[in-house]
Amino acid sequence: MIPGTKPQAKHFPRRNRIISGMSYGTVVIEAAQRSGSLITARLANEQNRVVFAVPGSPMDPRASGTNKLIRQGAVLTTCSQDVLDHLAPMLEPQFPSLGSIDEPERTEFDYHEDVPQNVREQIISLLGTVPVEIDDLIRESGHPPALVLTVLLELELAGRLQRHGRQSVSAL
Repeated sequence: MIPGTKPQAKHFPRRNRIISGMSYGTVVIEAAQRSGSLITARLANEQNRVVFAVPGSPMDPRASGTNKLIRQGAVLTTCSQDVLDHLAPMLEPQFPSLGSIDEPERTEFDYHEDVPQNVREQIISLLGTVPVEIDDLIRESGHPPALVLTVLLELELAGRLQRHGRQSVSAL
């Protein structure tokens, strides 16, 4: 589009066709049954690019598209190393030093001593890989919001929690 053109949904597939064509592969992390991500994956496939898909819960409608891509032959991907392992043979001539990624070391985290361990464990047990609303966690745990938010902050600082927007979280 020419500079100054207002973004419109109908323009994204044209842009994404160019981007997927310039890439060795396309990673789809989350896609509903009808989504722009699936359009981009289709375009990448038509351009003989590798399509990677991160699986999700069959109960989560936001994962239905990625799960379908896997059934159709996309490379099941759970971490960046999966992408590197798959692309390494293609990239070896250009990038001979391409190897495995060293995962960052997880350091011990000093949890707040005012939070009882059983409370922390209960809140952790309520978390899964599918994002959950923080208000729902507070209701389900039966603990005061300040206590639940303290535990969530501890988990986030320890690298064990992912935020999805401001109001939902999931375990890593």
